[in-house]
Amino acid sequence: MADFPEFMNAKLVAEYLDLNEKKVYALANDGLLPATKVTGKWLFPKAMLDKWLLESCHNGVLTDRLLIAGSDDPLLQTVVGKMANQLGSTALVGYTSTGTRQGLAMLSKGHVDMCAIHWGNAEEASLRHPALLQQYQGHKNWVLVHAFERQQGLVVSKDLAEAVNSKSIQLPELLSSRWRWALRQEGAGSMRALEEWLHGHAYNLSMLNQSDVCNSERELARGKADVGCASESTAGEFGLGFIPLCTEAFELVIPKNIYFRTLQQQLLQAISDEDVQTHGHDLGGYSFARTGKQVWSAN
Repeated sequence: MADFPEFMNAKLVAEYLDLNEKKVYALANDGLLPATKVTGKWLFPKAMLDKWLLESCHNGVLTDRLLIAGSDDPLLQTVVGKMANQLGSTALVGYTSTGTRQGLAMLSKGHVDMCAIHWGNAEEASLRHPALLQQYQGHKNWVLVHAFERQQGLVVSKDLAEAVNSKSIQLPELLSSRWRWALRQEGAGSMRALEEWLHGHAYNLSMLNQSDVCNSERELARGKADVGCASESTAGEFGLGFIPLCTEAFELVIPKNIYFRTLQQQLLQAISDEDVQTHGHDLGGYSFARTGKQVWSAN
């Protein structure tokens, strides 16, 4: 076989993969082949094509790896931690809190194997989540699985939560400059929830007394701000007060070609485990009525 360059055009890829050139363009446009457009023309990195070929065989070759990115959640962190402990050195299982959008971008580029997302209230998730996924290359190879519903809201001190709940402090008063806010990174689902709530009160993020930007819910809970947007389970984990804003669907995006790998299936089964769900109820704010249900596929 002749040597092929590090970056190939569609004609060379067709030769390399023994495909029709039109088929190469179709796969690239559908986001199924690793490619990038430079000045309007497709370029295909050979190293990524080789990886794609391996991943296409028998549900992939990296069966001893499960890397998860995306939205942060204390219960999912617990599940992943238990899996990693049980597997020991036999497999790599990891979970990094990047926020919904960055997680999807990483999944699109093949850097991770699964992405956790939440993007607005649960009643609209069946429309919002597919619409969000379709903004990313490779989405036609993805399925969306429901993990659970959870309460999203404001994490505050217990005293402040009691004052709001007793109406000695009105909820919109938390927007005044006396309260310091911790925000999440751009593209996090928590920021989407916060922005929508602020919009309902004719506010925006720039009007808050911002004290910090946090890359995870736990970082937010450990900080010194007075108010932040996170899940009820985060408040429960750290013994903080909680003011609910909405119920949201927390879901997992998984590529179809690796959906049936052992580690992926173990994770989905673990979320359905009775002990895990009991722990979720102890943290607060979870509902497992549709756990494990596939809720969307591009086809």
